[in-house]
Parts: sequence; structure tokens; C-alpha cells
Amino acid sequence: MSKRTGMFFVTAVLAALLFGCAGAKEDRVADSDTGLQNRDENMDEAKTLQSNEDVELVVWGAEEDQVLLQQITESFQEEYKGQANFNITFAAQSEAGCKDALLADLEAGADVFAFADDQLNALVAAGALEPVENADRINSENLSGAIEAASVEDVLYAYPLTADNGYFLYYNKQYLKEEDVKTFDRILQIAEENQKRITMDWSSAWYVYAFFGNTGLEVGLNDDGITNYCTWNGTDGDIKGEDVASAMLSIADSPAFLSTEESGFLAGILDGSVIAGVSGIWNEVAMKDALGPDYGAARLPSYTCAGRQIQMASFSGYKLIGVNAYSRQYAWASRLAEWISNEENQQLRFEMRGQGPANTKAAASASVQNSPAITALLEQSEFSCLQRIGSNFWDPVSVFATNMAAGNPEGKELQEQLDIMVEGITAP
Repeated sequence: MSKRTGMFFVTAVLAALLFGCAGAKEDRVADSDTGLQNRDENMDEAKTLQSNEDVELVVWGAEEDQVLLQQITESFQEEYKGQANFNITFAAQSEAGCKDALLADLEAGADVFAFADDQLNALVAAGALEPVENADRINSENLSGAIEAASVEDVLYAYPLTADNGYFLYYNKQYLKEEDVKTFDRILQIAEENQKRITMDWSSAWYVYAFFGNTGLEVGLNDDGITNYCTWNGTDGDIKGEDVASAMLSIADSPAFLSTEESGFLAGILDGSVIAGVSGIWNEVAMKDALGPDYGAARLPSYTCAGRQIQMASFSGYKLIGVNAYSRQYAWASRLAEWISNEENQQLRFEMRGQGPANTKAAASASVQNSPAITALLEQSEFSCLQRIGSNFWDPVSVFATNMAAGNPEGKELQEQLDIMVEGITAP
């Protein structure tokens, strides 16, 4: 595959510098200019739709999306029938691992690929993505949060696909009413009275962010794009780090609370021991099947911290469609990426896979609005932020929160534990 203009310009300049002192300087510079012109012509050709050409494209997507993507690519070929001879193949590649697979060999990578939004910065920095050419129209057709997730410094680099990678509260209407699920305290009270449980995975830092996110204590990515800043151990301000830790211990002290992974949550729903739990859209079908008319979903509740109610926060996430900057068929790859992510196919994705649309019209459709999980996720979005953190965030938070879930059995000072956690999060 051939990378576009910038890389070739740098190559030509370096060649001129390396050989500039030789006797045949003028000839070499002329040859370099000719080579650069030829490469640019090849690249321009890749960026232009040619009539009746042979177009081979490889699409990466989740294994679970194979049937969906096959249907979408078939409709794409029907739409552009007669304009090119298409050979579009699918290869299973998880969105979570897309970046690593692609950057291992960009030239051998897929032409079009689905990926999680937290990989965008690395893909742009590596030159795997270029700005979307019709950005104004794409911006106008999608949710603002999805556009933000697909952009770097206000430049759109990918096509928004879904707006559902977040978490909220599932609950059993047989025990909990809409008013009850507004506070963690009330949910715990009802669960205790009925000898039931509410679950949340405190071994996952992704979920633990819920307690710190709306407190004024901060975590995020530094300008180097690698290391983190974090004030979760803060001792100033209205809410201190110890206040959050104490609130978590208070929740963990309830016999109705259970910190467990997804499997424990679903098992509890199925056997009736769990009446509420924090999870994501991927469990909606299982919840419908298990609870039937008693299935409910809502934004996250508030919890008691420092004598007040704090609305629980969340990380938000989006799936995006990218076009490989090294694609030999860049123009057709771009058109296919836009087709996969258009309104009709985002609606189809919701109907076939239950994934929430990023497209504003698809998100406003009656079928999407009638989904309790999607509605809950949209309500929670007001209290969510993009996951933009370095890799050192996960383990220290997991260690800290796992100890909170266990009730701090060794009685270690909370501030000391917070300091250790933050030291790990911010480590270079």
C-alpha cells in the first residue's frame, strides 16, 4: 500500500540531504523529484474513484458483527453496482485490539476497520488515519459526544458508529420503583429488607470512576499522551479523597452489596438473588429474557459522600469506523466507511445487534427510544466523560477499590492507600 504525500516529501528531502555532497547531486535531486511525482500520482489515483476498476477491500469488525457487516457490504455493492468490480472480504478483529493489530503492520492492515474511541489518538499519531474529507456533514449528522470522540484537536479522523459503550443501572421492577433507584442508599435498603443484593464490579477501575467523577477530584491524560495526572487523594476542597473512600466503605459494609464481575451479576439476576446491578448495553438481551416485564434500566444513582448526595459519574465510550491511510483503494474505502456508519445502517445495527446509534436521527427513532437501556445510557451521558487515560490507571485503582470492597480488612489508613493509588496512576 502507499502512504500519502507527507511521508514521501520527508523521504525525498532526506534523500537530497544524504546525497547532496556527491558529484551527481543535481541528477539525484531530479530523480527524487520524479519519484515523488510518480508516488503522488499513485496516491491521487487511490483518492479518486475510477470507473469499472477492480476494488478489493478488507473490513475488520467484531466477530459478532459478521452477519451484519455482510448484509451492509452487500447493500453497498448493490448501491454502486456498475461503478466498480468489488471484492469485499471480512476478517474478525475485536474493536478493543484493533489498534495493536493495525499498527503491527499498517500496510498489511484492513482498509476499513471498527475500533474503540480511546485508540484514536494513537492511530492518528502513527499516521494510520487522515482527516475525514466531508467532516462538516458527518459532524451535523451525529451526536456531539460521538464527534468529540472521533476528533483530535477538533479535526474529525473517523466516522462515528455507536454511542453505547458506557454503564448504567439495571434493576428488577418487582422490588424497585423508579423513585427508589435514584439513590444508592434506597436501593441498598430495599435489597437488605428483601435479603437481596445489588452488584457492581469494583475490581474494574472503569466502574470505580463512578465514585470520583463528580466530586471535583480529577484524573486524566497529560499532554504527552502517555502519563496521567490525578488528584483522587486530594485533601483540600469540599470533597476529599478520604470522603470518597469512606463512602465506598459504607456501601461495602451493607450485606446487600456485592462486588462481582459480569458473570456474577448475571448469575444473580437469573437465580433471583440480585435485584439491581451496574452494567452496560451488552446485557440488555439477557436482562429482558431473565426479567421479562420486570426489567428496568435507569441512569446511575446518587450516593452519600461527605454528608451530601453525589450523582455517580461514568466513562463514556464510542465505536468508530476508520479508513487506513495506507489503503490502495482509499476513495472506495472512505465511501464504504461512510456507508457502514450512515443512518440506515446504524439503525440496522441497533435492530440486529442492539447497539446504540451515534447518528442523531437513528438515535431519535421510536425503536431506539423504546429501549430502556439506551434511554438510561442517554440519561447517564450528562454525567459521563470520554475515557482518556494512560495505561497506569487501571491496576492501582483496582487494588485500592478491591480493598474497599473487602471492607479494608487490615485497617490501613485511607489517606495512605489513596496516596499509593495516585502514585501508581501518575507513575511515568
